[in-house]
Amino acid sequence: MFLVFSLGRKMARIAIETYGCTLNRADSDIMENVLASDGNAVQTGYSRSYEGFDYVIVNTCTVKSPTETRIIDRIKKLSAGGVRLIITGCMASANSDMILRAAPGASIVTTSNIHRISDAVAQLAAGRSRVDYSGYSRVDKLAFGGAKGAVISRIAISEGCVSSCSFCETRFARGPLNSFPHEVILKAIEMNVRKGSREIELTSQDVGAYGLDRKTDIAELLAGAAGIEGDFRIRVGMLNPEHLHRYIDRLIEALCMRSAYKFLHLPLQSASNSVLRSMGRNYTIEEFIGYVDEIRAKVRGVSIETDMIAGYPAESEGDYCDSLSFLRNIRPAFTNVSKFCARPHAKACGMQQLGNRIVKSRSSEMSRVARQVQKEDLGKLVGSRASALVTEQNERSFVCRDDYYRIIALPRRTPGITLGSRIDAEITGSTSVCLIGRACATRSPS
Repeated sequence: MFLVFSLGRKMARIAIETYGCTLNRADSDIMENVLASDGNAVQTGYSRSYEGFDYVIVNTCTVKSPTETRIIDRIKKLSAGGVRLIITGCMASANSDMILRAAPGASIVTTSNIHRISDAVAQLAAGRSRVDYSGYSRVDKLAFGGAKGAVISRIAISEGCVSSCSFCETRFARGPLNSFPHEVILKAIEMNVRKGSREIELTSQDVGAYGLDRKTDIAELLAGAAGIEGDFRIRVGMLNPEHLHRYIDRLIEALCMRSAYKFLHLPLQSASNSVLRSMGRNYTIEEFIGYVDEIRAKVRGVSIETDMIAGYPAESEGDYCDSLSFLRNIRPAFTNVSKFCARPHAKACGMQQLGNRIVKSRSSEMSRVARQVQKEDLGKLVGSRASALVTEQNERSFVCRDDYYRIIALPRRTPGITLGSRIDAEITGSTSVCLIGRACATRSPS
C-alpha cells in the first residue's frame, strides 16, 4: 500500500518493514504518517525486492533471541543488496552495535525519536552517508500520528515502563515511562473512528502503568473513550497485574461498557511465587488468581489472555508443574508460551541457565497443555451464536472478533461480507486458536 501527499518536496520512495508487537506496529503507523505528510511515497509490509526504493526502514524487535536472529539475517541480506537502511525499533535502541556489525552503513533512529524520521530521510537525501538519532527523547509522539481509516487502528498511549523484570530487555530500549495526554489519545480515537475504524487497539509497553506519571490511569482513559460516538470496540493491550490494585473496580466498570471488548491480557509468566520474585514481578500467584476471579465474576464471559515463560533459570521441576496446574485449573482463554531466552542486558542473563533440552521440553509440553485447554473451551461454544466484527481477511478466511475478542473464521466465499461490517454467526466448529462460523446475518458499518 502506498500513501502519497505532495508538499513540494522531492518525493522519496520508502518501505517500512515491521517486526514484533502491536506497539511496534503503532510506531510504524506514526512513521508512515510523518513520511507521507512530508511528500514521500510509503509502502508498508514485507517485500522480496525493493528495486526502485530509495530507503527501507526496518522496525525491529528484541524481545526474543530467535526473532532478533531472523531480523539480523534480514538486515544483512538487505545491506548486501545495496539497500539504504534506516533501523528503528527496540534493537536500534538496545543493541545498535549488533545492527552496525551486520550493516555498517545503516542509519539508527531509536524508538523515542521516530517523530524525526523525515529529518533522517532529508539528511540522507542531502548527502549524509548515515545518520544516528540515538538516545532518549521525551516526546508525545502520538501527536505525530494520523488516521488512515483502516478497520483496525493501533494507538500508542505511552512508552516505557516502571517495572524491573529480570528477563526483559525492552525496558532498556524504550526508557522510562512517558504517558501521552488523555486529550491527545481521545482525539486520536475519535479521529480514527470518524474515518471508519471499528477496532481501536490501545497499546503500550505496559498499559497497566499508563498515567502513573500524570496522576491518571487506564480505567479513567477508557471511561473517557466511552463518550466517543460510533460503533467501535476498544481492545486494551498487555496490562501487568502489579498495577491492578490501584483501579481494578473502575477497570471492571470500563470493561462492561459497550465500547470495550470483554478482554484483558494479563501476563502471569510463572505460577510459582519463588520464580515470580526472581523475575522481579511485583505480585503473587494468589493475588493474580484473585484478580482473575474478581474480573470473571463481574464481567460476564470475559476472556483472559496470559503469557508464560518456560525454562526460566530459577524454575525447578516443582515450579514448572505449578505452572501446568495453573493452566489446567484457571484455564486462560489464550496463553502465549515462550521458551526462556537470555537477553544480553537483562539480569537473568547472568544466572545459571537450565539446559537447552530442559527448556525445550518444558516449553513444548506447556504449549501442548495450553492448546488443549483452549481447544476444549472453544469446543464448548460450537452450536452457539455470536455477534462479531469483521476485522481482517486472508486468502482463505474472513477474520472476525466477537465481543470477547475471540476469533471467528468465516469462509472467504461467504457472500455479502465486507471489512468493518458486523455479523451474526452460528459457530459450527473450533480449533485450539479460533472458532469457525457461518454468517446468519450481516450489518453494514453504521
